[in-house]
Amino acid sequence: MIAEVARARARLQAYELRLVAAAAKTTVASDAGVRTTSDWLAARTRTTGAAAARTVGLAADLDQRLPATSQALDAGLVSREHAAVIAHATAQLPTGLSAQDRATVEQRLVERSRTLDPTQLRRHARRVLEVVEPDPAVVDAHEDAQLVDEESRALAKARLTLHDNADGTVTGHFTVPHLAGSVLRKILAAMTAPRRAALGASHAQGGQSIDRDWAHERGVAFAALLEHLPTDRLSGKTATTLVVTMDHTTLAGAVKAAGIDTGERLSAATTRRLACSSGLVPVVLGGESQPLDLGRQRRLFSEAQRLAGATRHTTCAATGCQTPYAWTELHHARPWSHGGATDLDDMVPLCAFHHRRIHDGGYQHRRQPDGSIVFTRAHAASAP
Repeated sequence: MIAEVARARARLQAYELRLVAAAAKTTVASDAGVRTTSDWLAARTRTTGAAAARTVGLAADLDQRLPATSQALDAGLVSREHAAVIAHATAQLPTGLSAQDRATVEQRLVERSRTLDPTQLRRHARRVLEVVEPDPAVVDAHEDAQLVDEESRALAKARLTLHDNADGTVTGHFTVPHLAGSVLRKILAAMTAPRRAALGASHAQGGQSIDRDWAHERGVAFAALLEHLPTDRLSGKTATTLVVTMDHTTLAGAVKAAGIDTGERLSAATTRRLACSSGLVPVVLGGESQPLDLGRQRRLFSEAQRLAGATRHTTCAATGCQTPYAWTELHHARPWSHGGATDLDDMVPLCAFHHRRIHDGGYQHRRQPDGSIVFTRAHAASAP
């Protein structure tokens, strides 16, 4: 039922965008005494000018250059958010690309929208040029150019405001680049992670305690972080580790992006800048690194393996669970007691809730090709 509602919402959004595209071709704005279609739409729908401008822009893109996306949105197969990602990604394609190649790229993004959420699609779209461009170096340079532009725009949007409430508290609001936000999120996740000694407490879906106010706990952790910052060493080593996956050519100076353990990508220039920081652990492909496959010699996974696992998972491996990777416990896909190896490919990060469930005889589970875990009730799995 909920999926049907989502498809109906997408179809309504498609209809709205078609109306806006049609209105933009008329004199509705001048008839209403305003300058642009965006001004007219903002007034008629009581939305902000920025939101109205985005709607008008997307409507024009769907009407003029994205037929496959428009058709999929009409059918409710993709959301408006997916359509916006596709519009942005195709606008970033090289100017010399043929119309046929552009159509091929658009179709691929529409297909991936059926299985990826908008954030995942945005990440995938940075390298979608590879479906029509056989030269990996060209694809790498295209991705890196997008990341450089994104990082520059993100830094330009950085803001911090603080307001004294005159009651012993200060209210603040900030906007920072994703990299800085990732570092803060990892620190707070580590500071607020549920204690293993408390695993017997009642937990809601995803492993989070139902009686904990997470916003409050993150606020307390943030205050503690600020109070304990080593102000005499602010330019020195950071208090958290960021795992970056790159190859040796990136570290040496080639124009190629690298991935971080939140699932995002960094430009080559930013990666090399961060490599100067001791708070960054480069997992260099093709270079010497710590051993990640320990076979039968050890039962417990090492810290190096946990760090490397962060390049594969950003959350608990259970399908649909959003518990941060930093809060998970490392499980052997094949139990060590039954001959399993303590190797990276055998490592499954699970939150406390799903770690208990995987050992619960009332449930069966299967590991997907992407490493995620799908649970089913035992009686449901055995039913004809």
